[in-house]
Amino acid sequence: MRLDGFRPEFLDFQRGIRVGHLEPHQRITQILKHTLQARYREDFVIDRWGRGVYWQWICFLPKANRIAKPLSSSHNFSCSKFFIKVDRNELIFKSGLHVERGLGKSPKDRPAYQLQKDWDWHRLIKGLRGDRSRLYRALRRLVLEDHFHIHAGSRERYTRYSHLNFPRAAELRQTLTGYSDQEWVVFQLYYPMAPDEIKDSTGSDLIEAILAVLQEVAPVMNLCMQVPLPQL
Repeated sequence: MRLDGFRPEFLDFQRGIRVGHLEPHQRITQILKHTLQARYREDFVIDRWGRGVYWQWICFLPKANRIAKPLSSSHNFSCSKFFIKVDRNELIFKSGLHVERGLGKSPKDRPAYQLQKDWDWHRLIKGLRGDRSRLYRALRRLVLEDHFHIHAGSRERYTRYSHLNFPRAAELRQTLTGYSDQEWVVFQLYYPMAPDEIKDSTGSDLIEAILAVLQEVAPVMNLCMQVPLPQL
């Protein structure tokens, strides 16, 4: 699929990511999904938060990893995901990896919110068993050398880590596990882009930058998934 249909103004820091009233070759959802599927030779599922013309958060998760889950194959919460987000509070565009933890006890009308044993979250936490673990060393390189950021916590209460305050593995693990069972917890490993960077780029440059970020976080995502993506 062509990469030149997307335009920088489709990332709106007041409204979100424009996906409506566009041709297929202009939609970032279709461009990224098509490219990821060609790259990894796997089907990807698109999920999102938002409605109407503009969405705030969009994810792309490998379908094979979801299907393989014996308890949670019917929903996306359990799976590691590539994601993109226009953070309207921080005025940052984010792209990278998203892993989430469900609730200890879900509402009766939302059984999919229940954290199960087959969620990728458990592999993330297990992977932070020490500073010499493969997952932690991969995080360390991306944050300290490539200036990725980490979001660890709920939507309301979270810690942000960067190269300025990158934690030891034990501290990061404690941050992620220190929330109550009834709080929805998220781990994000992302590369931040400011509005000026978006404005000064072409649409194809932005797509290529996002794809490069997703390729960088893929090894970390593979360490969290039940069915890893092929190594490139």
